[in-house]
Amino acid sequence: MTIRAILAGVAGLAMTVAGLQTAAADDVVKVGLILPMTGPFASTGRQVSAGAKTFMAKHGATVGGKTIELVIRDDGGVADQTRRVAQELVVNDGAAILAGFGLTPLAMSVAPVSTQAKVPTIVMAAGTASITKASEFITRTSGTLPQYSLPVGTWASQNGIKSVVTLVSDYGPGLDAEKWFTKEFTSKGGTVTEAVRVPLQNPDFAPFLQRVRDAKPDAVFVFLPSGVGSLFMKQFNERGLADAGIKLIATGDVTDDDILNSMGPSAIGTITGHFYATSHDSPENKAYVEAFKKENDGMRPNFMSVGGYDGMALIYAALEKTGGDASGPAFMEAVKGLSWTSPRGPVSIDPETRDIIQNIYVREVKEVDGELHNVEFATFEALKDPEKAEAP
Repeated sequence: MTIRAILAGVAGLAMTVAGLQTAAADDVVKVGLILPMTGPFASTGRQVSAGAKTFMAKHGATVGGKTIELVIRDDGGVADQTRRVAQELVVNDGAAILAGFGLTPLAMSVAPVSTQAKVPTIVMAAGTASITKASEFITRTSGTLPQYSLPVGTWASQNGIKSVVTLVSDYGPGLDAEKWFTKEFTSKGGTVTEAVRVPLQNPDFAPFLQRVRDAKPDAVFVFLPSGVGSLFMKQFNERGLADAGIKLIATGDVTDDDILNSMGPSAIGTITGHFYATSHDSPENKAYVEAFKKENDGMRPNFMSVGGYDGMALIYAALEKTGGDASGPAFMEAVKGLSWTSPRGPVSIDPETRDIIQNIYVREVKEVDGELHNVEFATFEALKDPEKAEAP
């Protein structure tokens, strides 16, 4: 579908929304949570929605004199479906706020709806840097690939790694990861000998990993979307890259806490950069992990869950600031500069870009009390998205 067709489909939304909001109960704010609850990226939807519901279980359903109603919809990970669901939530269900978005194409598909209807939109998962540029009504509580790829490049350059092959999924976040790892690593004297890109759908990593092994780098830097790390780790092991002395360094999506224990001993020693690990040592995170497991049958929370949890924290803080006014201009003005202590550490919303400022941690996979964990050992404090920080 063309942008012109999308815009034509949503051109009347602003007027419709105004009428619906007038007719809607004054004391209810509906939050439409759009996520891939089925399909290959269902683990993302499960974790984000669980994080959002954990926040509400802990803080209640009332803020700024309003009752928050969470309406969860499945988009199956298909962008056309995401856009259609967003329109239905706004027009038919009277959603005042949209949130979720498990992948970059899904978030981008909703930008015209957000703009035309002036609906605040909170990206809780997708990580391509450019998303918040697509609409002035979009903000984010997950993170960007430039944010957590750059520190891995710094670490590699400081720890005896001279040559690297990059291996990333071939879509927006992967290209961001490739760009910013390469930029940082090469600026400090390292060499990227080859850039390998893997299809996003139905990936078979084996032939690509063979290319990496044949290139004989000191390390391979990897980005893959959350949920496929187990298959990658299995094929990494089968192709004998570790036995060949090739170090695995990556973004934290690869060693996702949700599936880390299923990867087995071959994952031990992997170095990653990311904004959250289940084992993060803080009182806020210990309380979060306990509450999350209690609400979700013992499931281990991952970074996607924290994006959902903090997305609700942002919504509550903004509505508290506006006195319950969820209208787009007032809400988005309230978002700018918000700060709070998350399970991941201190976070804030950049008033200029509406993107999140947060600590990024360098971690190593280790066995702790019989389980695998991403154990943090270095911190890059209060890191802005470098893609936007670099812009004039």
